[in-house]
Amino acid sequence: MEFSKRFVALGDSFTEGMGDVDPLRPHQVRGWADRVAEQLCADPQWGYANLAIRGKKVGQVVAEQLPAALALKPTLVTLYMGGNDILRPAVDIDSLMVAYRDAVAQLAATGAAVVLFTGFDSSGSAIFEKTRGRTAIYNEAVREIADEFGAVIADYWRWREFRDWRYWSTDRLHMNTAGHTLMAAKVLGVLEHEAHIEVPELSAPTAKSRIERLREDAVWAREYLAPWVKRRLTGTSSGDSLRPRFPDLVSLEVASAP
Repeated sequence: MEFSKRFVALGDSFTEGMGDVDPLRPHQVRGWADRVAEQLCADPQWGYANLAIRGKKVGQVVAEQLPAALALKPTLVTLYMGGNDILRPAVDIDSLMVAYRDAVAQLAATGAAVVLFTGFDSSGSAIFEKTRGRTAIYNEAVREIADEFGAVIADYWRWREFRDWRYWSTDRLHMNTAGHTLMAAKVLGVLEHEAHIEVPELSAPTAKSRIERLREDAVWAREYLAPWVKRRLTGTSSGDSLRPRFPDLVSLEVASAP
């Protein structure tokens, strides 16, 4: 099917949809990009491709996803990459953003509308708060690149609602269904597209004793932190064997699930 409007999403686990579980979809996730596409695809002229794969760094997104995205001749592109680089023990942000800028230049040259994301403010995270300064530098570079090429910013850093950990999955690294749904509504707002999305109501916060918190932390460290650290030490990624969820343009219908 030929589509006159083509939405292509690039990036890592954030855009792939990690944390928003859906057993019926490729990779068993849905995510904010799918949710945005469902709204756009109410107009049959829209097609959608999602090339994002968990664990990918900037160099991999540029080498593997950018050529495929350009071949799809997008009219709308969303790009978030760099988070996995920032989380590494050492990173050269300046060099990273040279590659980032080149990718945006190529995407903007197609005439597509380009949406770029700032990184999340990790203040309050016992593990990831240490990278907060790196993310702030990265964000300023993203803003400069957006200004240069006329891209639109989806300002994850300034969207303070996401500081509420009830929007996050148990791995404490990815948003849950409520978080992805809220993100979809935010992105549609950036696109100035009417959103017919109902963000799930958050459950009431529960007070936990120090012992309960320590037990939760221990489970999290064993089930999520330790495997994450091991992958970084061994130079492997959870996305090494995965292919893009929607490598070709498709039309998505709104799912019945929230």
